[in-house]
This record gives sequence, C-alpha cells and structure tokens, in this order.
Amino acid sequence: MKALIIGCGIAGPVTAMALQRVGIESHIFEAYGGDAASVGSFLNVASNGLDALRTLGAHHPVMAAGIPTPTMIMWSGTGKRLGQVPNGMALDDGTVSHTIQRADLFRIVRDEARSRGVEISYGKRLVTLDDTGSEVVAHFDDGTTATGDILIAADGVHSRTRQLIAPARPRYSGLYSFGGIVPDGGLPGDPGEYHMIFGKKAFFGYTVASGGDTWWFANLPSEIVEREDWKPLLIEAFRGDANDSAGLIARSRIDAAVPIYDLAPLPTWHRGRVVLTGDAAHATSPSAGQGASLAIEDALVLADCLKREADPFAAFEARRRDRVEKVVAYSRRISNNKAAGPVGRVVRDSLMPFFLRKTASSESLAWLYRHHVEFSQ
Repeated sequence: MKALIIGCGIAGPVTAMALQRVGIESHIFEAYGGDAASVGSFLNVASNGLDALRTLGAHHPVMAAGIPTPTMIMWSGTGKRLGQVPNGMALDDGTVSHTIQRADLFRIVRDEARSRGVEISYGKRLVTLDDTGSEVVAHFDDGTTATGDILIAADGVHSRTRQLIAPARPRYSGLYSFGGIVPDGGLPGDPGEYHMIFGKKAFFGYTVASGGDTWWFANLPSEIVEREDWKPLLIEAFRGDANDSAGLIARSRIDAAVPIYDLAPLPTWHRGRVVLTGDAAHATSPSAGQGASLAIEDALVLADCLKREADPFAAFEARRRDRVEKVVAYSRRISNNKAAGPVGRVVRDSLMPFFLRKTASSESLAWLYRHHVEFSQ
C-alpha cells in the first residue's frame, strides 16, 4: 500500500512515521514552495502528545528544543491570583509538557520523517482529486499528479481536501493570537510556570525560560481585519492591567498575528479512499494546548487501524471522534472566557478560583493528559 499525504506541517510527517511502522509507504506533498517552518510563534506539546511521540521514538529532539512547562498560574487583570492548575500530567518517567517554537517542531518532525526515508515534495498545492475505487489521483496546481492507494489529508484548519470530500468552513473564535520572545523580559516567574492573565480587554500569557527569555502570547477580541501594525492596539489593550504586559509588548517583536479558528463537528471524516486527520478533521483553538498532541495521537490510531481493521477509516473515526470533539468543546469554552465582557469578567474572576479547585485538578484532567494510544507494531 502507498499513501499520499497532503500537508507537511506537524500531522503529515508524524503520520508518515506511524505508517512506516506498520509497513505502509507514504509520500508527503506540501503546498508551500519550501516548507511551513517559519509560520507561527510557539505552541504547547502536552504530556499526552509527548507520550505518543515516544511510541515513535521521536520525543527526545522535541523535548531538547523546547522548555518544560508543567504548571499554569491564573491571574486577573487586577493582579488577583485566581489559582494554579497543571499543564499536562507527568508521564511515568517524569516527562512533562513542553513549550516549543513552532518552527522547531516543524523542522524536527520533518527531519525525523526524512531521515527514515519518507519522500517530501514541495510546491504541490492540491486542486482536486479522483477516487477511482481502486486508487486515488491527486491533482496539483503546477499541473502534476500523484497516484496512491489512499490519500490522507493533513492540510490543516483550512484544508483543501476537506472542501473536496466534506465541505465545511472553520469557525472564527472572535480572537486574534499574537506571540513573541523577549530576551531578559523582566517579568516575574520561575522556569516551568505559565502565567495566564485574564486582562480587562484581552488575555495575556507568558513563561520565563531558564536563560531569562520571556515567551509571551496574547489573545485579543477583534473582528477579522487587515492591519499592518497590531502593536499599538495590543499595548493599549493591556495598558490598564496590573502587570507589565503592555511594556513587554512594546519591547517585543511580534512573531505571529493570526485569527483563531476551530471546527464544528463534521458529519464524516472520510469518503472512499480519502481520510481527514489532525486539524483538517477536528481543528481546535489553541486555548487547551492540544492541537499538536491530537494530531500526533491521530497518526498512531490511523496507522493502527490501517494495519488491523477491515474498514480502517471508519474505525479511525469511531476511535477518535468522541475524544477530539470533547477537546474542541473544552478549548472553545476557555476561549470564550478570554473574551468576556465587563459583567462577564467580574463573574468569571469571582467564580474561577472555585472552578479551578473543583474541575481543573490533576484528577479531573486525567482524561485529557493521561490518554495513551495503544499501538501494536
């Protein structure tokens, strides 16, 4: 069997490595002329995602390039400490969630796949496909084609493949995401801690690396607009908060400024010999820090189903749908709290300490962070 994989972000290379473990050859086709390594700022790879990478023998380089971030401390914009929750749960060997620059994660999984013999072609933007019943032919915008036994869509939240087999547009969350890294940022905090601040007008998060650099992100309620310079608007949004987030942004280069989307549940993830995976099937907002981890889990489950099941795509969807839809809904609730209005902010800040004690403990989040994919090679 040969698989065509559309997309060389995170899901594509990891899927190729998982398929290789069960004896399936694959070829990745990336729309970008080079690769997507320069897109975005940084992201979270939660402990469940690292557990899945460990199954593929690919977790060590990811951890080496990232910074351990096992703890989140919540604050109001007035400076009130709202509570502390885990960012993941330590694995049996002590592995905790890591924060990593998106470019580094792209590079690592791409290079890992390539070193294992996976072929990657660039400048291949999918236009359409033909499913003959015995094979799939992908047609690219440069006039070339590729033929395989199956086609796996790992082409992200704005998936072209999804538009061809299960048309659905992603939902805008009402928030823009920004991020950057400031050498010696000067904000208080110990390495390993995320500080999450529910500001009066926007949401601000940061962690301090062991060397003193501050990795920060912000979520700003906004309509989708074209704007060349977001910095003045961001500084103004945080100016009245009881912290130096506005000052840090003023000293920072903004590495990312993108609208946040997720995806409502699709009626199906597959049609014929074509299947959606990762964000193409179930894009989630970054608020739960699970997008990359869900894609990595998908890779293992899909490969396992292709090895073991008579109807592998239906089995893959059945095994994954409940979990990923629960994560998407959970992350969407968090995003909605970030965009609360004046009255909502008062209610949120009053109730959040109680909520965190009751529903955000290690035990209550075990479903999210302790999930382990059984994978028999």
